[in-house]
Amino acid sequence: MRWIISMAVLVPVLAWADADPKFTKLRDQAEALASLDGFVEKYVGNCGSALMGGAECEKNAEIFRRGATNKKFYMIITEDSAGVLQMGEVNVGEGTLVLNLTPFFAGSSSAITHGAPSKTDANGNPVLPFLRIPSVLPEGWNPGMMARQVQAKALRLQIVFTPQGLWTLPKKGGGTIKGIKAKFDAVLVSVGRTGEQVGLLITK
Repeated sequence: MRWIISMAVLVPVLAWADADPKFTKLRDQAEALASLDGFVEKYVGNCGSALMGGAECEKNAEIFRRGATNKKFYMIITEDSAGVLQMGEVNVGEGTLVLNLTPFFAGSSSAITHGAPSKTDANGNPVLPFLRIPSVLPEGWNPGMMARQVQAKALRLQIVFTPQGLWTLPKKGGGTIKGIKAKFDAVLVSVGRTGEQVGLLITK
């Protein structure tokens, strides 16, 4: 199956000095990921048959899940991989807007999502509702400038998340697909070039 979101790329932790204190507190409680691919592979355990060493692989994945489930992690999604954002409503008078995030990040041959998808679309891709991120226009910007930034994938995401287990869905053509059900505790959106914060969502 072809995932609708390209593989996320993570970079070393960059602690922006002007990050919101609420986000900073959650981020500092979390373990930073060096690689989303590596984390997803270890957590999901896409293992082969028992004859091909699958049993040992599944055992290792189960051990890793026990240690990682309900623990906070932190990842940075670079601009090239942040094409999961779309423009939402804009209030020109107040200089505010909503950024809609598709909470799906592919890694290895699986993905991490906010919550668990309950169905797939006609192409066999998991369907998830948007996360709506309250945002502001940087000083001197207008909605068109922000729209161009979103379209050009010029925004960066920092995400604190808590894995909560696995989800599975029937796969188009047979078999199953699976991924990591997580709670996205906080999502911070910034301008990749400057690090200026434009949006923040803290989930309950």
